[in-house]
Amino acid sequence: MSSRLFSLLLKASLLVRILASPVPPQPQVAAPYDVIVVGSGPAGVIIASRLSENSSRKVLLLEGGGPSYWVTGGREGPAWLAGTNLSRVDVPGLYSSIYSNPSTNLLCQNKIRAYGACTIGGNAAINAGLFYEPPASDFNLYFPTGWKYADLVPSINRLYQTQPSTNNPSLDGLYYQQSGYTAAKQWLVTNAGYSELDINANAARKTKVFGHPVYDYANGKRGGPVISYLQTALNRPNFQLQSGTWVQRIVRTGSQATGVLVNVGGVTSTIPLTSKGRVIVSGGALKSPELLMKSGIGDPAVLTTLAQANQLGGLPSSQWINNTAVGDKLFDNPNTFIEMEGPSLQAYTYQYDTPIPADRDLYLAKKAGHYSFAGGSCSFWDTVARADGTVAGVQGGLGPAGYQAYTNAMTVTMNIYGTSGLKSTGKVVLGASPDFLPGPSGNVYYSNPQDAQDIATFIRRLFDALPGTGLKPLNLDPASSVARIVAYITSWTPYTRGQVNHWSSSCRIGSCVDADTVVVGTRNVHVVDASIVAPLSVNPQMGVMIAAERAWERVNKLMMV
Repeated sequence: MSSRLFSLLLKASLLVRILASPVPPQPQVAAPYDVIVVGSGPAGVIIASRLSENSSRKVLLLEGGGPSYWVTGGREGPAWLAGTNLSRVDVPGLYSSIYSNPSTNLLCQNKIRAYGACTIGGNAAINAGLFYEPPASDFNLYFPTGWKYADLVPSINRLYQTQPSTNNPSLDGLYYQQSGYTAAKQWLVTNAGYSELDINANAARKTKVFGHPVYDYANGKRGGPVISYLQTALNRPNFQLQSGTWVQRIVRTGSQATGVLVNVGGVTSTIPLTSKGRVIVSGGALKSPELLMKSGIGDPAVLTTLAQANQLGGLPSSQWINNTAVGDKLFDNPNTFIEMEGPSLQAYTYQYDTPIPADRDLYLAKKAGHYSFAGGSCSFWDTVARADGTVAGVQGGLGPAGYQAYTNAMTVTMNIYGTSGLKSTGKVVLGASPDFLPGPSGNVYYSNPQDAQDIATFIRRLFDALPGTGLKPLNLDPASSVARIVAYITSWTPYTRGQVNHWSSSCRIGSCVDADTVVVGTRNVHVVDASIVAPLSVNPQMGVMIAAERAWERVNKLMMV
């Protein structure tokens, strides 16, 4: 390792540890590690933290991006946060500002051909923080042996014990933006026969259920594994977090990984593994397949293209690992916005630089009010049974305000997703030379027409329950037939075919990785992130965390041999 790279790595290590933990830095950056985890998103943080509980293991968590939360060194934020020890990431109500006031420090800049975070915490540092337990049926129907619900109960319990969550995040105990909740309750519970309930306390129920959103917040601030897992891990002398470190490829001999090639400030070098060490790839459902491909693991046709562009570091074709499941079956929720107007609705618009003074002051003084949560009043679920006996999951929610052409004071956005059981998937495809950046193929959404039929059926049911509520859809005629709704939601408008960026399922258990999360064709390379998670009935964040807890059990057992 060059002296310049060592100096850069040491400085970054010192910065992370000083800001995130009082534990003295570990200067032995070039020494072999027992575990190298690539990516500090929710899954990467959890499995790195868990594996470091064994004090005999040296665990290195690598992150290409930089700080996010205040505790990690993040300092980006509007002027009204000056002197508060809060960054924009810490304030839940600034969630949506990532779209109106994008951050070059938090978002992946020229790293993926999609929307996502490249920072400590990954997408958990920029998303709404929704924290829904998947129903048991998701695991029993869509996951392989060893990953059924009964296998995952200990993982779910550990996650609840470690990660705080709440459906009432304002520390004054009050719910805010309840005009939408009240209107939706009449619409869905009174008219449509939904059950109002505590969502996670009734996680198994995902047919006609309605309730308050659940968030992984703590003490009125954004939570997540960076707060609940990482801070504990940083106090262990055998654990190290290294940010600003981009992993270019996994170094290996045949099926055995021996280290990772990293780039820090334009300087490349190899961080080695011990002889029994393991690389765990946790870069997310787009970045993880990219790293495998650029490490010579994937579809031979893709590897040939990369080799011709000198992207495999001279790895001979005899060392390639044929695994066509890498990047395959990529999933995202097809998304539709329906703008709802009603005389009882009161829209609320979050502001990054100039929040309403009373709302700003309430949050800063008491961690209460509108800025104590990401916005929106309710979430609801249903299922659509098909003629072949299969079931599609569907989900909705009301946001705090309208969108695009519909932004009056009595309009809010209803967000409709298709979830588990959908049939459309795509692939992770690499873009053009010279960077070959990963992104989704064009067939992720509605490539199977059954999905549009299922979602349109859900919307038609919702419209059927509207009479008497005073609510009116503005961008879609409530008298529309299912066929008309299908045509609308599959068309290209500002309200349809939206990328939710809930990327998952691109390296599935049983094809891309085995039940121990080992990449097929390798001995000690794992994938642990949303890539291994099948499409779920809920926002995927909690499911990804559960998968990381379960993966820890499997990997830990392998390492104990």
